[in-house]
Amino acid sequence: MSIVWTNDPAGISWDELSALYRVAPLGNKAPADLALVFGNSMFLAFAHDEGRLVGAGRALADGRDCAHLCDVAVHPDYQGQGLGRELVARLLARCRGHRKIILYSVPGKEGFYERLGFRRMTTAMAIFDDQASAYQRGYLTAP
Repeated sequence: MSIVWTNDPAGISWDELSALYRVAPLGNKAPADLALVFGNSMFLAFAHDEGRLVGAGRALADGRDCAHLCDVAVHPDYQGQGLGRELVARLLARCRGHRKIILYSVPGKEGFYERLGFRRMTTAMAIFDDQASAYQRGYLTAP
């Protein structure tokens, strides 16, 4: 595995990133939507192996108080090999200096992030555009 890292979205195939999201699995996100959200994010990380996009992540940040890690995706063929840990480490390094760094995980992956230093919050809350699906997929707890 010879991973090449970049923070630059130039040259990223948004179709390829969309496919990565589906297999990671982070859901079905349209290529145009991914281009928009990555373009509006302060920090980016992309991992390629022999030209193939195998990992990606981003962070929204305000420069001082709060950063939010989003959309950390690793191709299943590369999971369990340290690529996800390196991806998060690269984003955390870029977020250094923020007072708090927040993320929410795909249900079942919380342990991975706990091993990287994240702790569960007791006050986190969310509004999803599809609340019923968020309950069904385990992102929200019953009131």
